Amino acid sequence: MSRMNSMDEVYAKLTQDQIDEIEEKFARADAAQKIFEKWSQEEVDRTIRAIAWKVANTQTFKELVKMSIEESGMGDPVTRENKKYKIRGVLRDALRQKSVGIIEEIPEKGIVKYGKPVGVIACVIPATNPDLTPAGNAIYALKARNAIIFSPHPRAAKTGGRTIELMREGLRQVGAPEDLIQILGQGKAKINRAMSEALNTKCDLVIATGGQGVVRRAYYSGTPAYGVGAGNATMIWDETAKQDLHKAAYNTMLSKTSDFGSGCSADGNIIIHESIYDDAIKELIAVGGYLLSEEEQKAIKKIMWDEECHRLPESVAVSPQRMAELAGFSIPEDRKFLIAKGTSSYTTSYEDVWCREKLTTLLAVHKYEGEFQNAINIVKAIHEVGGKGHSVGIFSFDDDHIHRLALEACVGRIMVRQPQSKSNAGSFTNGMPMTSSLGCGTWGGNATSENVHLHHYMNVTWVSREIPEDRPSDEELFGEFYEPEREGRA
Repeated sequence: MSRMNSMDEVYAKLTQDQIDEIEEKFARADAAQKIFEKWSQEEVDRTIRAIAWKVANTQTFKELVKMSIEESGMGDPVTRENKKYKIRGVLRDALRQKSVGIIEEIPEKGIVKYGKPVGVIACVIPATNPDLTPAGNAIYALKARNAIIFSPHPRAAKTGGRTIELMREGLRQVGAPEDLIQILGQGKAKINRAMSEALNTKCDLVIATGGQGVVRRAYYSGTPAYGVGAGNATMIWDETAKQDLHKAAYNTMLSKTSDFGSGCSADGNIIIHESIYDDAIKELIAVGGYLLSEEEQKAIKKIMWDEECHRLPESVAVSPQRMAELAGFSIPEDRKFLIAKGTSSYTTSYEDVWCREKLTTLLAVHKYEGEFQNAINIVKAIHEVGGKGHSVGIFSFDDDHIHRLALEACVGRIMVRQPQSKSNAGSFTNGMPMTSSLGCGTWGGNATSENVHLHHYMNVTWVSREIPEDRPSDEELFGEFYEPEREGRA
């Protein structure tokens, strides 16, 4: 188990107060988990309902959203409130699955599977989601009968602390050990990167949702970890999108404006077929887009990236009006997002930054000509710059195009005629597992390409019973390569 890791090296970077806090909270979490792992499925399900309601009720979640935006300076107070439905979705998925005792039986194979907890989980909270991420991860963690300790981003530590406090109230309400859910950095110990790294090393599993630095540190901890890859959500609109350009544009508007584009699934690029390109731009403007002039686009570029292509923080997750203000011009109050034109070149150079991840209310449009393969090639080129493994969407009514994209795109998920920020991580109108953590597979440096959900939070014991022999003949197995004489047969 990862708790057998030596802590000497990571503790050498901490103050004694930080060490004491990690040791104390881990001991309390460990003791609480040992009690909770003996609870029945019914008791566990009642517990996750209690903690979810404490955070996801409309009144409380609105307060948390207000608190988080005031604290971090990022995000949209209107659309962020919709994330309470993601918590409901995670709860729905968790309640529909078993995690105690027998969780699956496959009689024809003589297999019975038993769910087991992993122990104490460490979880990093990103600054953009100090309300959603703790709730979603706590539901899955406790459904699997684990304890969980959160490490907050310093820009959102207060909101993270309040969210955990609310869930602990829910634990007390059902008589569960409240130390099943804890958070660092609320006392005299100062939360920082080194403290978060030490927590990762101490615990049994890490769930890392955040930037690539956060994820890499989780993998370096020596503890089993599930991390997420960088996003750079890209859409293709092929020529068949002409059938419903308004819906295509409306979907992108929803995706691009949700929480001011802070999510890794917020549409950043649209690759549009030449035959519908002009009409597509008009439709994007009709649903709230503002097409930047050449000079305005240059000004926006300077407030988004430095000349080494590092993303500048002041323009992350802000309104299009604020973006324009930072760049030295103004736009109408009714505009919901900015539109920039790509360079038709997809490299890592400063000239081509428009194909990078945006993390704000700016969308880049790119034209493709001719055959659909050209759109696929642009997707691949964009993902080599950033976002490989994460996602791509397609607004098409051509099943062959959808199939071809699925065969070639190196991503974990493809959304068809859906707004990616509302659907990649699961929605009530698709079958994707609900989550706040999107694995990007080996393409994105992750251990899984799936949406991180319940089965990633548990261990499973397989019990096998003997079945009738299932042994194909050598002729069946080796087919045309089988040579009977080499087996001593005439």
